[in-house]
Amino acid sequence: MQKLSRVAPETVFAEFKAAREHKELIGEKGIYEQSRVNERFFVGDQWHGARCGTDRPLVRHNVIKRIGDYKMAAITANLVTVSFSADGVPNTIELSKKTDALRGKMARGEQLKNLSHEEETVLVMSALGDYYRVTEERLRYSKLRFDALRNAYISGTGLIYTYWDSECETGLYADLERKCAIKGDIACEVLDVENVYFGDSSIEEIQKQPYIIISQRKATDELKALAKKYGRPQSEIEAIGDADSDGGKTTLLTKMWKEPNEQGEMTVKAVQVVNGATIRPVFDMKIRLYPIAKFNWQDRKNSVYGDSEITYLIPNQIAINRMLTANVWAVMMMGMPIMTVNGDIVNGPVTNDPGQIIKVFGSPEEARSAICYVSPPTFSPSFESNISSLISNTLTQAGANDAALGDISPNNTSAIIAVREAAMMPLDTVRNRFYMFCEDVARIWAEFWISMYGPRSLKIVDENGTWYMPFDSDRYRKLIISTRVDVGAGTVWSESQSIKTLDNLLSRGAITLKQYLKRLPDGIITDIGGLIKELDGVPIEIERKKSEAEIFADSVESSIGDLTDSEIMAIKELSEGVKI
Repeated sequence: MQKLSRVAPETVFAEFKAAREHKELIGEKGIYEQSRVNERFFVGDQWHGARCGTDRPLVRHNVIKRIGDYKMAAITANLVTVSFSADGVPNTIELSKKTDALRGKMARGEQLKNLSHEEETVLVMSALGDYYRVTEERLRYSKLRFDALRNAYISGTGLIYTYWDSECETGLYADLERKCAIKGDIACEVLDVENVYFGDSSIEEIQKQPYIIISQRKATDELKALAKKYGRPQSEIEAIGDADSDGGKTTLLTKMWKEPNEQGEMTVKAVQVVNGATIRPVFDMKIRLYPIAKFNWQDRKNSVYGDSEITYLIPNQIAINRMLTANVWAVMMMGMPIMTVNGDIVNGPVTNDPGQIIKVFGSPEEARSAICYVSPPTFSPSFESNISSLISNTLTQAGANDAALGDISPNNTSAIIAVREAAMMPLDTVRNRFYMFCEDVARIWAEFWISMYGPRSLKIVDENGTWYMPFDSDRYRKLIISTRVDVGAGTVWSESQSIKTLDNLLSRGAITLKQYLKRLPDGIITDIGGLIKELDGVPIEIERKKSEAEIFADSVESSIGDLTDSEIMAIKELSEGVKI
């Protein structure tokens, strides 16, 4: 019997089915069913499948969504910036200063000549940091990142897939006459963990996987056109969709693996198949990293797949809903008890409307017994406190106490911040994994930039304005690029303290007005960039009267951002000599 190739459709689909069966065995219900249940409980469909009749109010108090929204907001609250560096290339303080000067020259249109390898590399890495922010805006990466985070909270694993979109318009041209347009750029997509299959699920690191398979449902006609584009035989094209088609769509599998290319460099290769036919034969993706970044909400030991917190909150959520429903039903029964009517005495209809006159035939004793109410069972007064206790304990055990959620009176700002930070400390492990996930995405983007871009200009937006830096990816193909995520405070408390600290520094003359404006949080002043430009070249002296300083000192008393005199002098020495 002839051995099938590892890229044959039969082989790829056999690996796909084996990985799918393995997923169905993970956890109590399997990844697919557990993810569906978690999704329903998160959005509020928490009585799904319950046979409770239609006359009873089914109450929901969604603590799962409250916990999830708080934690996801806490993780994404801080501002995240990414910087790039090349391994083996030094970046000293002197070199960084020179790089800033070189960037200014390039922004003014000057040509740079005779740069050393270190100077050129540091300059390019610095530009990639700015180009990363431009790419973020183009791809709306903040939404993609949040969608992946939400997927991780619900199913345990969030994935972002980066691919090369050859039809993407860049607005750049390869010639001065602007006739030869440059097309092609990276694009991103959030993948559900249910549609991604890893070659060895016991290996936690994605880049060490023997292969990765991505499953997608595509229109059959679209797949036939794609197969024709890549020169597949007509017999194969006609067979597309015959073995696996539903509603005009067919399952497309993209398999990726690593192997050396003709130059001996390890590279990612891929093939695209459907059941019984090859859509796109083996092709070189020209990158060294799998283009998938993974974030697990909770790591499973010896497993590439993560675990969701919702899975273990569902029993508490069910108990809370049941208790609340019983509580509401009991109150309704006490306020509107069941009525019994003696049909031998009352012949007319009874609507229970206020002021209704009912004809009763019989003696006064019979009249008093004509209509009666059934007293409901005695309701324990501690039942409601038990519900509140269960809700409070569930939130607290999940790390979402009143201080973290903002459900306390702000009488003592410092105490609130201290309690809030203490409550968020257990979340640091999840937050750190999220930052590593952001680093992985940035590293994959950089891999595409130095592998696929070729000669083109990079759009840079910085203090020099918007300008374009010449870039040739072939010159940096051999570089090993590292990424680092820098996290800045982004909460309301940190913004308030930053403004108070800046006010303090400005009032004491430790910084200039221009330095003050540059460091204000975004959105505080409209068109702050235009204000700074108007200040350029104008000598400004900031003077404060003693009375003003005393008023300011009173206003920032007990502020966390207050600085000692020695700290003020140190900052003043650093800024000494900087004039507007």
